[in-house]
Amino acid sequence: MRIAKFIVQDKVSWGVVDGPEVVVFRGHPIFQGYETTGERVPLKDVQLLPPVLPTSKIICIGKNYADHAAEMGGDLPPEPLIFIKPLTTVIGPGEAIVLPKISERVDHEGELAIVIGQVAKNVSEDKALDYVWGFTIANDVTARDIQNKDVQWTRAKSFDTFCPLGPWVETEFVVDGQMLETRVDGEVRQHASIDLLIHKVPKIIQHVSQAMTLLPGDVILTGTPAGIGQIESGQSVEITVEGIGSLTNPVF
Repeated sequence: MRIAKFIVQDKVSWGVVDGPEVVVFRGHPIFQGYETTGERVPLKDVQLLPPVLPTSKIICIGKNYADHAAEMGGDLPPEPLIFIKPLTTVIGPGEAIVLPKISERVDHEGELAIVIGQVAKNVSEDKALDYVWGFTIANDVTARDIQNKDVQWTRAKSFDTFCPLGPWVETEFVVDGQMLETRVDGEVRQHASIDLLIHKVPKIIQHVSQAMTLLPGDVILTGTPAGIGQIESGQSVEITVEGIGSLTNPVF
C-alpha cells in the first residue's frame, strides 16, 4: 500500500495511491486507520508532500555501506552511527534543494528510509519490524566542505531543504535485495543493493530505540552507498528504490 500526503484544493490530506488516482483517507492512517471517504483524486492533480508528520524526528545512520565508508575514509563503525537532521531540512517531491551560499560543495546521498508506526523504546532486534509502518526514499543532502571542516556533521547536514523525502510510504515493502539508484540529470551516480547495508534495518531500530523513544511518524535514514557526488544549481536529482518509486528534486 502506497500512502501519500498531499495538497488538493488548498487542503492537506492523506490517501492511498491506486494507479493514477489517490483515494482520500478520513484522517491520518496511523491514528485513524485506513477508512476512506470514497473520494478519488487524480494523482496528477495533487501536490505530493513529504510523507511524514510535522513533529517527526529525522534520525540518520552514517557510513552504513562498506564502499561508502571507504570513499569517506576511516574504519567501519562497529555499531550504527547516529546523527539527526532538523525538521526544517524536510521537503517533498518536486521541491527545490537550495544550495547554501556558504558552501562550495553540496553532495547528494540517496537512501532508503524507515517510517516508524508505533511508539518504540528498547525494542529487541527480532521484534523491531513490528514497529515499522513502511519505507520511503530520502536524500541526505550534505555540505561536504563544511562537514570536512567541522569534523562533526550537524551543520553540514542541517541546512534548510537538505532532506527530501517521498514520494510516499510503501507499507508492504520488505527489504530483499532491491536496488537503490541515484541519477543526476539522468547520469547514474549511485547503484547498489540495499542488502549491502552493514547494519540491517532491525539492528538499526533496536540501536536507535535504546537511545531515544521513537514515535509514530519518525523517520530513520539507513545510510548511503558509494558514489556520492556534487550537485549544482540547475540540475535534477532522482533517487529510485525498487518497489517504492522515485523521488525527484531540482537544485537551485
